Amino acid sequence: MILVADSGSSKTDWLLSAPGQENKAFKSAGLNPYFLTEKEIVKILQEQVPDMIALGDEITEIYFFGAGCSSPDRHEIVSNAISTVIPAAYVSVDSDLLASAYATCGHEKGICCVLGTGSNISFFDGEDIHDGQHGLGYALGDEGSGTWFGKALVTDYLYGVMPDDINTKFKKNYNLTKEDVIINVYQKARANSYLASFSKFLSEIRDTDYTQNLLQRGFQEFVDTNIKASYPQYDKFKCHFVGSIAYVFADELKAVCEQNGVHVGKIIRQPIVDLLEFILKRG
Repeated sequence: MILVADSGSSKTDWLLSAPGQENKAFKSAGLNPYFLTEKEIVKILQEQVPDMIALGDEITEIYFFGAGCSSPDRHEIVSNAISTVIPAAYVSVDSDLLASAYATCGHEKGICCVLGTGSNISFFDGEDIHDGQHGLGYALGDEGSGTWFGKALVTDYLYGVMPDDINTKFKKNYNLTKEDVIINVYQKARANSYLASFSKFLSEIRDTDYTQNLLQRGFQEFVDTNIKASYPQYDKFKCHFVGSIAYVFADELKAVCEQNGVHVGKIIRQPIVDLLEFILKRG
């Protein structure tokens, strides 16, 4: 059996493949080693995917691709945690950017962008990814991501600059106080996921000028600071997008890209199915 995982900061999609059997899907919280220790990852796996762990003796290979897995020491945190609960399997750990590139580009050259809880970008040469200067996380970057939009919504609400009708609806949905936000952002873990959770509100008010202007601003900032700044020859390649924000707001994203001469390729919500197919074909 081969187990493939695609992990963001909010959630992890697992897909188990066995010859002659239907694929089995599992879900757990995001396993970002920048925010979680090895012991914390082990605990999440034991509590959230016990049925998957129970199949451990039959799993021979595990390919884990995750946010925060961009360096050998972070790879080790995740690899050790997985090996603790599924000790017999070979474990490979790599970045979520490589997963997105495999799922969208296949073996072709292209630019691959992640617009989910966080945001990131890389160039794929057909075999390997070449990181840009981005992926700085929610405090310094994450332009155009769920965290970026959630932060914009919360700050607009707390500053009192939301339009009155949207302010009323936001208050009814969340009943936020400044103290709530300060505690969750500065004192608790997963501040990025907390902020990104508010981005769902954009779907409820999608047709308003406020939302359209915010989406335009967020996606334009991503294009300017990630695509154009990192890859001056961006117009020579297809630019693929992966993640819930890119998928849900694909029309607005395409419009911004078209205005900037960015050639959009695939836009997929999650790469797990395409990723598993790529791994199996690669052999």
